[in-house]
Amino acid sequence: MQRIWYVGGRWAYASVLLDGFTDYIFVTIDMADPTNPKEAGRYWLPGMNIGAGEELGEDQARAGLHHAIVHGDTAYGAWRDGGLVIMDVKDRSNPELIVHRNWSPPFGGGTHNALPLPDRDLLVVADEAVLDKCADGIKHIWLFDIREPSNPVSISTVPIPDDADYVNKGAHFGPHNIHENRPDGMVSDQLIFATQQNAGVRVYDISNEYQPKEVAAFVPPQPAKLMDKRPNRVNVIQSCDIWVSKEGLCYVSDYNAGLYIIEYTG
Repeated sequence: MQRIWYVGGRWAYASVLLDGFTDYIFVTIDMADPTNPKEAGRYWLPGMNIGAGEELGEDQARAGLHHAIVHGDTAYGAWRDGGLVIMDVKDRSNPELIVHRNWSPPFGGGTHNALPLPDRDLLVVADEAVLDKCADGIKHIWLFDIREPSNPVSISTVPIPDDADYVNKGAHFGPHNIHENRPDGMVSDQLIFATQQNAGVRVYDISNEYQPKEVAAFVPPQPAKLMDKRPNRVNVIQSCDIWVSKEGLCYVSDYNAGLYIIEYTG
């Protein structure tokens, strides 16, 4: 299991690696009895179920579900190099495809999460930088217009941090995660909180969805020691996950530097 989406109630959702599949797929989980959760339904892209004789297409080398965020009866799946998959989950036992969009190639893939902003008919999609020094290309955080869910349209990207030479700083530069508006924390459709790995934390004002702008940044100092024990790693920050409280406290985990708690004051 990779990631879970659960915000209370009967249903949970997860990205799960099961026997017979090439990669992680979407699974709905019935939590009617929390002491005995049960699988309810599955969705995967055609070709992933090789155990049933399906054949993987040449363009699906790393097409697996990283994470899905669910709002109402719609699931927004980030499918790594498979891009964006929007699913109808009204029948939790039988999730169905609404649309599949993939921009890799020409872009580098690594789609990490897709955050719906339902009151504005927007979807914020982050592509994770997964190779050192942008060897997989510059990655973006995209804004999509989803007024018509079956035809999501890319309308803008957030600014790429340019206050330093982050590409040559070493390790990963580019998005990893965005704050997901879970109901126990800050819920905003105007501000996007994102980790940019060696460029730290960035906050974007998307009140004008066609011209997002950076309004705050925090780049932690070089770690006192290197937590990544792999050979030939550079000692730089790698801000990875973020959760923001209703009061604006940002809890930021870092592969190399542990945990930072910072405050967004506007």
